[in-house]
Amino acid sequence: MSEQETIHQFRLRARDWLASHAPATIPSRKDPEYLRVAREFRRAMFEAGFAGIDWPVAFGGQGRTAAERRAFEEEASNHILPLVVFDIGLGMCAPTILSVGTDEQKRRFIRPMLDGSEIWCQLFSEPAAGSDVASLLTRAVVDGDHFIVNGQKVWTTGAEVSDWGMILVRTNPDVPKHRGLTMLVVDMQAPGVTVQPLVDMTGVAHFNEVFFDDVHVPLDAVVGEVDRGWDTARVLLTHERLAVTSGGGTAGGSSGPLSFAGLKAAAESSGILAEPSAQQALVDFYLLEQSLRLFNDRITRDVLRGVDPGARGSVGKLLQGELLLRGGVLAAELDNGDVVAGDAADELAADVLFTPALAIGGGTNEIQLSIIAERLLGLPREPASDTKLPFRTKPTTKEGAA
Repeated sequence: MSEQETIHQFRLRARDWLASHAPATIPSRKDPEYLRVAREFRRAMFEAGFAGIDWPVAFGGQGRTAAERRAFEEEASNHILPLVVFDIGLGMCAPTILSVGTDEQKRRFIRPMLDGSEIWCQLFSEPAAGSDVASLLTRAVVDGDHFIVNGQKVWTTGAEVSDWGMILVRTNPDVPKHRGLTMLVVDMQAPGVTVQPLVDMTGVAHFNEVFFDDVHVPLDAVVGEVDRGWDTARVLLTHERLAVTSGGGTAGGSSGPLSFAGLKAAAESSGILAEPSAQQALVDFYLLEQSLRLFNDRITRDVLRGVDPGARGSVGKLLQGELLLRGGVLAAELDNGDVVAGDAADELAADVLFTPALAIGGGTNEIQLSIIAERLLGLPREPASDTKLPFRTKPTTKEGAA
């Protein structure tokens, strides 16, 4: 059987499986049932061989080709699937562990992420370290065979349902800010971890603030190297921008209410799909969505070949934010304007209300534009006075003020 025939057969199997297993209805993300439905569907995906399609078999993947993964994603994009809760783990944390983690970390963590039994978050931003993440204050001090972590993170997506997290902490304040950071795996149920959900205007706690008070983290929880956490963070941020661009790392692609499939369903429900103008708007959106998918696919192929996509990930992230903002406007038009009332109890309305966050999370649009300008277009960097000084000397930090 040729490669094309193999991909076609895999696509047909995926199409049939999704037709019989994709949930007819999905509970609201505010409903406690959502998590149960999501875990059960993720487990079913794993058992059917549609999770980690092109990931290593040794760590729970299927060991198939990237082309077969893309075939599944294309079929999955025709359905609205309960997978968003796994986006952080599968789109960001797992690829980072696969890239720079130890074999023991890969064996311990990858499979439970793939089968949905463990949910992950990433903990970067702080009240005084948002766009400038390297200015973070959360400390980790070695005490025997553990780090002791103290500090606060904010805007942490999914922390309220997460079992594990990847946290960036400061382990050496006596070197410049980018050189004294370490990435750790932290148990989100450990003593001293406090999660406080932040309810946004959709009525859902998409984000959280998380407090760490003398949290013990084993020394072997380091992902990458001690004091080289910025290198690991850049790997994760690259995967984050790829995940955001592709609609998440769930192998479901763009399958939410603001995807082509979701918008088409809304237009059918409202009866406006028969209008030529609505059809044209959907075609335009579909073409833009597919263009972005192809862009992301090209970068993903580079990553799989070991080529660092660099700042190109920022292009995809910027375009994805713009695409979904456009999707929010289109949703209001296709829903006959009913969604503009801002009914946060309605799933589509909630997604429309959430679209401004997409231009902020994962690095603001302004940050992406700066990265593109400096690293792709070769424009000069903005002056910075704190990149070569020991972090402890910064007068605006608690370390410097001490």
